[in-house]
Amino acid sequence: MIFLCHVADLPPNTVRRIAVPNEMPIALFNLDGRFFATDDRCTHGQASLSDGMIEEGSIVCPLHFGSFDIESGEPTAPPCSIALQTHTVVREGDSLYLQLTRARRDPRA
Repeated sequence: MIFLCHVADLPPNTVRRIAVPNEMPIALFNLDGRFFATDDRCTHGQASLSDGMIEEGSIVCPLHFGSFDIESGEPTAPPCSIALQTHTVVREGDSLYLQLTRARRDPRA
């Protein structure tokens, strides 16, 4: 597992970009005390999702305004059509850790 941050460093209903050694960056979300992680890069364009807005459980891409469900990674608005890779966030006390859940790759490669 990879340490991400402390719970207090990620206020409710926010997203934070986390650089993960030897991996693509991830977007770490706090949705009212529930924590989720996805790849940070939009599957439609070269945009950092952590620069986007959270709206009703989705992250809106700042480049083309498509969106993804934060929990499942599934696209929820065009032009996004390829799901984000999601990862497990483990909370131990006041610390959050990332458990990579599958091989990470660039979906456009």
